[in-house]
Amino acid sequence: MTERKGEKLWGGRFQQGTDPILNKINSSIRLDKRMYEEDIQASIAYTAALHKAKLLTEDEQVLINRGLRHILREWQNEQFVLRADDEDIHTAVERRLTELIGDSARKLHTGRSRNDQAVTDTKLWLRKSIDVLIAVLVDIIQLLQSQAVKNMSVIMPGYTHLQRAQPIRWSHWILSYAWSLKNDTSKLIQMRKMLNIMPLGSGAVAGNPFNVDRALLATSLGFDGLTENSMQAVGDRDFVADFLYWATLLSMHLSRLAEDVIIYSSQEFAFVKLSDGFSTGSSLMPHKRNPDSMELVRGKSGTLLGKCVGFLTTLKATPSTYNKDLQEDKQALFESFDTIYELLQLVHGSIATFSVNPDKCRAALTLDMLSTDLAYYLVKKGVPFRNAHHIVGQIVSASETEKIPIEKIPLSQLQTFSPFFDENVAEIWNFENSVEQYETYGGTSFAAVQQQIDTLSVWLSQIL
Repeated sequence: MTERKGEKLWGGRFQQGTDPILNKINSSIRLDKRMYEEDIQASIAYTAALHKAKLLTEDEQVLINRGLRHILREWQNEQFVLRADDEDIHTAVERRLTELIGDSARKLHTGRSRNDQAVTDTKLWLRKSIDVLIAVLVDIIQLLQSQAVKNMSVIMPGYTHLQRAQPIRWSHWILSYAWSLKNDTSKLIQMRKMLNIMPLGSGAVAGNPFNVDRALLATSLGFDGLTENSMQAVGDRDFVADFLYWATLLSMHLSRLAEDVIIYSSQEFAFVKLSDGFSTGSSLMPHKRNPDSMELVRGKSGTLLGKCVGFLTTLKATPSTYNKDLQEDKQALFESFDTIYELLQLVHGSIATFSVNPDKCRAALTLDMLSTDLAYYLVKKGVPFRNAHHIVGQIVSASETEKIPIEKIPLSQLQTFSPFFDENVAEIWNFENSVEQYETYGGTSFAAVQQQIDTLSVWLSQIL
């Protein structure tokens, strides 16, 4: 059964109602009702602009605003009743406003299109949501920083190719993710600035013919500037694509952290232990302790990547200005925000409650990891690094062939490889000395790690 002619905002020129299948697919209210607050916020600002342009009387402006605030309370109290013909949030609000105040509500849409409404609402919603994410990211960075401070004395293997490489401070490892998240946060702050340009007043495609004061509108809605071209403004979803890419990159960083925690919490490593609240068991094996929280973080990064690629594919062939394809932005945007917000909470809870096992970290260190330090020893004696690397490689090979730990090779034998070895070579075999030599900015010595913590503190104080 099709609708009666005229029920749609745009239905006046049609002789027949919309096919039910098109109606179902075309309707976005199930998604964009989430932006009810932003839609009403923008409409209240627009009434002021219409009043200034002498298109609304003062009484009409007051009446419309009173009605809009009433509708806002209905949404907030979950009392707003949707109807089958509410195509989207814009239609639903205008329909309800007409029910409440009559024909004066029909003036609100003067010079405005759902094209510029939709992109304005989306920017307002994303701006608010970005603020939420910045706050959560700052909390996690502070948490990683506090874990680093608490575990400064813990030394563990640093890995490349998942093979033991060089000794590092545990704090250096956890801070590597703090810096990735700091970069993610800085990008998000920049993204907020870039999207905070107001498209309202662009109309459907050609602009607004009623001398609406767009600068006043922008100021009242907290925007930093105005879009320069009405055609570009209504068709622009770059800011959505930017967010989806950002969320994908952040999820990749979270996934890498999760992968490390999964490995380091296994019984083979046992560097860290996830709390009961962020672990699960097995339905078959009673002894199991599974890091499902981290596996979900790792797994959902793929889902976020899919949403990013999917929406970019949608955008790539749309012609200029608004096309209905752009309605796909809401599902990708809202679901990506929800997913990344949940993942951040999951990471925060997991890191806040896991415990570090210094003894296991220390036990995983092996003295052959100091072979690079042995090469550095020769470099300090004047041997070119490439030559020193080759000499130490021969020593490592001899250690493996003769089954003698590298630190147990007698000085006399070391001197057959290079005459530059002397008695003080024994000082090489010390993990504390090893990490402390990396004093250069960004290194793993105590002072260098403390410098990282202090630098993060300065940045955090500027953000907060």
